[in-house]
Parts: sequence; structure tokens; C-alpha cells
Amino acid sequence: MAKFNFKKGDTVEVLAGDDKGTKAEILAVFPKKNKVIVQGVKTVKKTVKPTEENPKGGFQTKEMPVDASNVRKVEA
Repeated sequence: MAKFNFKKGDTVEVLAGDDKGTKAEILAVFPKKNKVIVQGVKTVKKTVKPTEENPKGGFQTKEMPVDASNVRKVEA
């Protein structure tokens, strides 16, 4: 298995996809899957049903994992 060069809190630049060129911080890493979650990158909207805490329901945005080969570490 190759060495995984990213850790939580690192600043990275996205190299591919819709968010190409975006510089942001890593929120989570998954070395076995070779993926990282980058703040504000690859966001999706998820429908949320009404609950007692959230009586109106609605939408929730969350970041999805990005392949580690599509990001590059940037010096802060």
C-alpha cells in the first residue's frame, strides 16, 4: 500500500472536477479508500424529513469524498 500524504487540517488545491483550482482545508481522510473530504468541495444537497428538532425539514448540504489523486498539498 502506498504512503498516504494527507492529514486533517492540511490546505490543499483541487486539481480536477467542477471545483478545480479551489484551495481549502481537509476535514477528514480515508487512507484505505484513498479519499479525502475537502471543505466546500463536491457539495451535495440532501433532503431532510421534518423532525421534532427541525419541524420544517428541507435541505442539508454536505461534502462528499474526493479521490486523493485529485488534490495537491499547498503550503499555507
